[in-house]
Amino acid sequence: MSSTVQEPQADRTDLTGRRVVIPGGTGAVGEGIVRAWLRAGADVIVPSRSAERVAEFTDVLGDEANLGGLHFVVGDYTTFDGAETLAEQITHEFGAVTDVIASIGGWWQGKPLWDVSEAEWDRYFVGLTTAHVAQVRAWIPQLPREGTYQLILGGSATTPVPGSSIINMEQAALLMMRQVLAAEVGEQRRVTSLVLGPVTTRLRHRVDPTWVSSEDVGLATAAVAAQPVVSAVDLELRSKADLRELLQRLTGSSNSGDAGEWAGRPGDSTEGEARA
Repeated sequence: MSSTVQEPQADRTDLTGRRVVIPGGTGAVGEGIVRAWLRAGADVIVPSRSAERVAEFTDVLGDEANLGGLHFVVGDYTTFDGAETLAEQITHEFGAVTDVIASIGGWWQGKPLWDVSEAEWDRYFVGLTTAHVAQVRAWIPQLPREGTYQLILGGSATTPVPGSSIINMEQAALLMMRQVLAAEVGEQRRVTSLVLGPVTTRLRHRVDPTWVSSEDVGLATAAVAAQPVVSAVDLELRSKADLRELLQRLTGSSNSGDAGEWAGRPGDSTEGEARA
């Protein structure tokens, strides 16, 4: 059922002429985003902190037809200075960037909050939130109005997970970052997030047929980018049913040209999109 909805929409999504930067693109979820944007005809740039990781990821993507549109830059994008340096390098080498999809993250679980060590806190809260803010500082001033800044978040942003307090707090902070960022940029930038449930990736041994895949996530980001009325919203993508609903709504908005369903006050979520 999902394939009959996904494939026609994927065929219609044309991002030719767009240039996207995907921090975290070499990750398990990022892989699907990279694939979707390549298939939509975009130029895709993936920052990575190691040349070895780039080589491994290139092998993984060996079956993609549009690999000529894929580019890598090596450097540390997780610090303020590092992110700004890479942004300057990317725009100098490849030209103006239209979209950024921040798929930066990690998972931690195992202790109640009162047993969290300072090292764990620094790595999973301070380190990850700093990496995201570094991307915002480096890219938001450069993006065009019709482009997008998209955050990829987990359901732990709104659903407490015992034993994973650091990740819960980090993801909740990023969700608020998305909302306040949209309020600050107003109509000058399109800032959105996808809030995910479990995702099927090539690294998962146990999967459920109702879960979205990493390529589904990529398909959703491409569809959002292609529809200019979508802005300042947090979109739930916790299941295949959510994906079908999102693609159907995007198609309906495209046909009707009605921006009212999506656009409200910057920082708002429309009903049903962020069921926190």
